[in-house]
Amino acid sequence: MMTAPKAIYPDLANKTVAITGGASGIGAAIVSAFHEQGAKVIFFDIDVASGHELAKELGKNAYFYELDLTDLNQLTKVFSVASQEVGPINILVNNGANDMRHDLMAVTPDYWRQSLAVNLDHQFFAAKAVIPYMCEQQTGAIVNMSSIAWRLGLENAPAYVASKAAIEGLTHSLARELGPEGIRVNCILPGFVETPKQLEKWITPDIQEQILNSQCLKRFNKPPDIANIVLMLASDVSQAMTNQTIVADAGWI
Repeated sequence: MMTAPKAIYPDLANKTVAITGGASGIGAAIVSAFHEQGAKVIFFDIDVASGHELAKELGKNAYFYELDLTDLNQLTKVFSVASQEVGPINILVNNGANDMRHDLMAVTPDYWRQSLAVNLDHQFFAAKAVIPYMCEQQTGAIVNMSSIAWRLGLENAPAYVASKAAIEGLTHSLARELGPEGIRVNCILPGFVETPKQLEKWITPDIQEQILNSQCLKRFNKPPDIANIVLMLASDVSQAMTNQTIVADAGWI
């Protein structure tokens, strides 16, 4: 299959970019994509081994910080430290998530709260942490990662689905409030993306056939496909775009 050509966005060079959940999967592809553009890339993850490995692989201008995104007080502190050590953050990509499956009747209040903490809460507080820097510069871009799961009504994942629906609503709210400060906020809804985790945990031959039959394009999207869209939304080439949702699902919905 032909590899998609890589676009160059000169305005991203030397920008400071913060990416949550950046140690593996889609997040690692986003980290690598910004690094290739010449940006200074800060990325956060609870997976310390993978985070350090990726930072070592990328080398200069790649900065990994260990962070449990569900610890909101620690999130604020770590973002502050990263901004002081690397520089004021120009671009935020809220990528961190965990698409855990769960039986409807087995969901407890604690599980529900934990799922929203992993998939939703940190997106707001990460944005809150970088907004002061962006307001000072009167420019900035925030890209929130949601999912088509909520539009599909994915079964066996009500807490995850609710989180992903809320992210699109959060995007609209932030875009409206931050627009006067020159800050753009957009949202991406990926469909199925072929990552090692997805292949290991969820994909069987039957599910693979079902997904491909549902898509217009008969191929699985891969992490760099999503990273390419993030780059475009972060760059000034999309300066006319805010308060928008981009569906990247190979034509599933």
